[in-house]
Amino acid sequence: MNAAPSSFRRQRGFTLLELLLSLALTALLLGVLSAGTYTVVSEWQRETSGLDRQLDEALVLLQLERALFAAFPHSYIDRERLARFVYFQGTQRELRFVSAVSPQRRAGLTAWRLASDPQRGVELALTPAFGDNPDFRFEMLDLQRLLPGYEAEFRYLSQRSVEEKEWLDTWDGMQRQSLPIAVQIKLTPLDRDSEAPTLDLVAPIKSHRHLDIAPTQGVR
Repeated sequence: MNAAPSSFRRQRGFTLLELLLSLALTALLLGVLSAGTYTVVSEWQRETSGLDRQLDEALVLLQLERALFAAFPHSYIDRERLARFVYFQGTQRELRFVSAVSPQRRAGLTAWRLASDPQRGVELALTPAFGDNPDFRFEMLDLQRLLPGYEAEFRYLSQRSVEEKEWLDTWDGMQRQSLPIAVQIKLTPLDRDSEAPTLDLVAPIKSHRHLDIAPTQGVR
């Protein structure tokens, strides 16, 4: 009888060693692929987080610039002195002013309080500006974190004469009876070793004089 054709012969199966070797190579390949995927995903998440942070910071700076540009020489009556004063208080670490701009898009004027804390960062409080001194309401409000990773330094531009300007570390609206013509906000990262950049904003103030109150001259 003739031998069976080769196509019908019984096929030889895999040996145990071949199966183990195949499983080991598959596991190694899956490990390499999963490690690479994890690295790509982690890098993507890190870059996305950095972009989100930069976008948030840019939006905050834009809001601050708009608020300062629309700062208003709000006046109130001091009942102890029986006199009207312009509201604007500025030091190197804190700034209080009234603006026609509100993050909540409130009708009317809004009083802003910006403060820099070496542990908590830049903080903010907002309250409606009525016909009185907003400081009384600020004392009852808690500051909310605005830029937790930064500390702020404020400076104020004074128009000493037509051609002469000067940057000051403080501004007392009650004493000067006017607003500065611009405010500089320098934001420095709290973590000196971080890659976050130092941010610098110079915001002009459009209406820095009250229509009915003359600014005090010769006050430094």
